[in-house]
Amino acid sequence: MPQRIACTIDTPAGPRTASLAYERRGAGEPLLLLHGIGHHWQAWEPVLGILAAERDVIAVDLPGFGASDELPEGCPYDLSTIGRVLGAFTGALGVERPHVAGNSLGGLLALQLAKEGLVRSVTALSPAGFWSEGERRYAFVTLRAMRGAARSMPLPVIERLSRTPAGRTVLTGSIYARPGRRSPEAVYAETLALRGATGFRETLDAGGSVRFRDDLPTVPVTVAWGSRDRLLPPRQGVRAKHTLPGARLVRLPGCGHVPMNDDPALVARVVLDGSR
Repeated sequence: MPQRIACTIDTPAGPRTASLAYERRGAGEPLLLLHGIGHHWQAWEPVLGILAAERDVIAVDLPGFGASDELPEGCPYDLSTIGRVLGAFTGALGVERPHVAGNSLGGLLALQLAKEGLVRSVTALSPAGFWSEGERRYAFVTLRAMRGAARSMPLPVIERLSRTPAGRTVLTGSIYARPGRRSPEAVYAETLALRGATGFRETLDAGGSVRFRDDLPTVPVTVAWGSRDRLLPPRQGVRAKHTLPGARLVRLPGCGHVPMNDDPALVARVVLDGSR
């Protein structure tokens, strides 16, 4: 079972408390793992064991996702606010400037944390924020369709679909290159996480105008992109490299938008190399 911790953040209305759920394993230098929109910390489960052999791994449910509470009333789901929450979260754990790896929204947040001087290194897997306007619209339409399907399907239908490779492709084919490899239990759980994500709409709305345009010359940055990413095409990695000229750009052959399950050994090696 994941743990929970309350952290205090400053808001225009005064200090407010946010309660976040997280999983912590292993020993070594601290490594914070951030999932994408509509997902939960379990997206990292395929690589957690490998990472925990060398790192103190902290996989957190972002505010309004998974088992974490939504943000306090009046707090926007924008980059700066979520960045403050994550800074307060690591502070509450007694962790100073962890390494951070993030996927999609989590990759964008990882870069934001680096911009604010809160982390030692960044590994961003298919990070959001390097899209053209047309690519952003396509991604948002796809994400809203996935969310709408997850909310409209009766639970027995989701369970039945998750039992077969074809059904798992229906539920998660937009984010995995090999959805049939995902376990039925994992697909069922992540579909429910998407269905119940209270922060989904606000987070997506806040991302409508987001572009990451800042270089991070003082922090080691790795950007990795799946060659079969159908949500955020790999050409966005080239844009990320232009924005972050000092970053290491890594190709993940055969991987989709959420690559941890498509090739756990490769993704774990990229994250470990990026967090040295």
